[in-house]
Amino acid sequence: MRMDGELATNTDSTYGWSLVVPLKPLLLAKSRLAEAADDILRPHLALAFAQDTVAAALACTVVRDVAVVTDDPAAGAELAALGARIVPDTPAAGLNAALAHGADAVRALRPDRAVAALNADLPALRPAELARVLARASAFPRAFLADAAGIGTTFLSAAPGTELRPAFGGRSRRRHLASGAAEILLDGVDSVRQDVDTGDDLAVALALGVGPRTAERWAAGTHALDG
Repeated sequence: MRMDGELATNTDSTYGWSLVVPLKPLLLAKSRLAEAADDILRPHLALAFAQDTVAAALACTVVRDVAVVTDDPAAGAELAALGARIVPDTPAAGLNAALAHGADAVRALRPDRAVAALNADLPALRPAELARVLARASAFPRAFLADAAGIGTTFLSAAPGTELRPAFGGRSRRRHLASGAAEILLDGVDSVRQDVDTGDDLAVALALGVGPRTAERWAAGTHALDG
């Protein structure tokens, strides 16, 4: 395994990436959205966020495949229909264990693949902005992108031959920096940074322009609430 302090040998931004997207069971997802969505709407929004994230990732020119780590059968079926590979969350030990397991599953089939972890709640994700992040990430053994708040992380990459070593959750920006991962500093990639945990986050994502599934689900849900 290459050490974090060494330069990546492959700095060609056109080599293909495998993305690993974690998704917890929908009934447990997005509890902090309670101020904006009720118990019925939240699981539907969580799925819509993931669908728009995966669809945008698969549309990115430098992404070869997307592995979704989930034990939710309904979500798995919907995301598989988009073209994602579904990896059961056999560790069942939380977010970072799921991401490490997903990366291992990718490299069991493709040992030389560059991998990146991507949050499942990026409903405004733009393929071109993701491509810019991946191009910058390809210059480093490990790299990450902080969330819009500058506290958490929405993206973490590992070049071929490098372990992912995810440390997501809470103040993960600080932990990823401490782990030796390079911070990606780019303007104009707001859609890759704007994850959705709260009602305020959702408002910002809607202003950026969310994908069609989130837009449809949000419109239907708010109409139902108004009714």
